[in-house]
Amino acid sequence: MKIHGRSIEKNGEGYVAVTPEIPEDLWHLYHIITEKDQVKGVAVRKVQKESSTGSITNDRVKFTLTISVEKIDFDPQGGALRLSGKNVIENKFIKQGQHHTLEIEINRKITIVKQEWDMIFLKRLEEAADLAKAADVAAIVLTEGKSHLCLLTNHMTIEKQKIEKSIPKKRYSAESHEKNLNKFFEANMQAILRNIDFNIVKCVILASPGFVKDQLLSYMLKEAAIREIKEITQNKEKFMLVHSNHGHLHAIKEVLADEQVQNRLVDTKAAGEVRSLNDFYQVLNKDSDRAFYGPKHVILANEQGAIDTLLITDELFRSSDILTRKKYVSLVESVQNAGGNVKIFSGLHVSGQQLGQLSGVAAILRFPLPHIDQDPEEDTTEEQSSSESESESDEESGDESDE
Repeated sequence: MKIHGRSIEKNGEGYVAVTPEIPEDLWHLYHIITEKDQVKGVAVRKVQKESSTGSITNDRVKFTLTISVEKIDFDPQGGALRLSGKNVIENKFIKQGQHHTLEIEINRKITIVKQEWDMIFLKRLEEAADLAKAADVAAIVLTEGKSHLCLLTNHMTIEKQKIEKSIPKKRYSAESHEKNLNKFFEANMQAILRNIDFNIVKCVILASPGFVKDQLLSYMLKEAAIREIKEITQNKEKFMLVHSNHGHLHAIKEVLADEQVQNRLVDTKAAGEVRSLNDFYQVLNKDSDRAFYGPKHVILANEQGAIDTLLITDELFRSSDILTRKKYVSLVESVQNAGGNVKIFSGLHVSGQQLGQLSGVAAILRFPLPHIDQDPEEDTTEEQSSSESESESDEESGDESDE
């Protein structure tokens, strides 16, 4: 996503102007835009026009529209994001207060105005602006002379670079073949160094038919040792060799379905969230005093600095109630400030839906805490009622004694 400009005050109020560039950006905008936001963009509407001869035609016209968002519809399969709400700035096509739907499209600029841009919104915006930060798996699918380098996010595959080199057949000239093949491998190594952040990427898949993938890895390790390229030598264990039936881009789907690859990717972001949820269930079964779920219990555990890992769905941040959203944003900030880990689950993924069945928020604790079945206010009320009952009993006993 391209960010054109932003202006955010100290209290969080302000605007951000962006252009979604790929379908992944619509996913992020779905989580950034909430009810009561104002969104400005280009809308299309049919307008009836009467010609000089009296005939009526329906023409599609484009105009700038600013709506106060009341409803958000997102179709992840079709890649469609639609916002519905009232027009807040009158123009010659739409009256102020009239309802209209604004469809967010790829490569079309929009401006989002919020009452408060909190840390969750800004983090999502930063992630969308640099998709490399969201991709912790990289893959190169190749054959001799052609390769595709991709970054894999939770939701899609992003091709970062395509490399093509003409390599003569070995039977015509072994020397020329090896020379051009090495140039091809060098181009791939430079593409890796240019596009992959090894501080984020946990696995680099090299896939090909035959032994091209093995030759590429061998070349890179040899050259990295000679030239002291630390990015390669210090991360050589992250490279994984996988067979593919061909070297086309869509071979990535075949590669990711491989059981060996799936087992290796257990440390990726998406798999890490699933593992965290499984860890929570295991702790809940074995030591329930170290596994809390539900807002009340999790917030109480946080107040005692007990949370080691917080699990929370992104749906909780979509609340139209500002106070509710602030509560969960404050919880995330507090856990992070105390050195805890925070896993934000997608509500459209199976793991996020499972967490949603537990109220959408859960925590694995550093140390056991007894579960509290009642709110503190209820406990206080019961204590007061008990004290009043005891006082009444004492008074009745005193009255009986007087008699």
